Amino acid sequence: MNIDSINNGFVIDHITAGRGMRLFDLLNLDELDCSVALIKNVGSKKLGKKDIIKIDADIDINFDVIGYVNPGITVNIIKNGEIIEKKQIEMPKQLVNVIKCKNPRCITSVEQELDHIFRLTDEENKIYRCLYCETQAGK
Repeated sequence: MNIDSINNGFVIDHITAGRGMRLFDLLNLDELDCSVALIKNVGSKKLGKKDIIKIDADIDINFDVIGYVNPGITVNIIKNGEIIEKKQIEMPKQLVNVIKCKNPRCITSVEQELDHIFRLTDEENKIYRCLYCETQAGK
């Protein structure tokens, strides 16, 4: 398999195998007008298997989405064909408009323009709860 190198953009690496598509969807990468590669089940010494996403564009990336889906991911930032920075992504303390509250009685179900805000309440178990009604987010 031959995937072109990136001139300016990002390589999202060390994604747990099988989570790449979810990340692709939550980051809305299908809406981009540039080359995007999702490579699944790549061999990895550290993980056994992993997914990788390559984006050949200098865009704004929501690192909170990445940390929510798979903390520990490495994001390589590429400029002029060179890695200029490696970011280790951790779980965000708060998520805004990344996921929606599933509680039909939550104020966010009635007030459509209200932001969906979730706070990390249990880092060990990766549990986020709605700021308004305390409903636990589903993964």
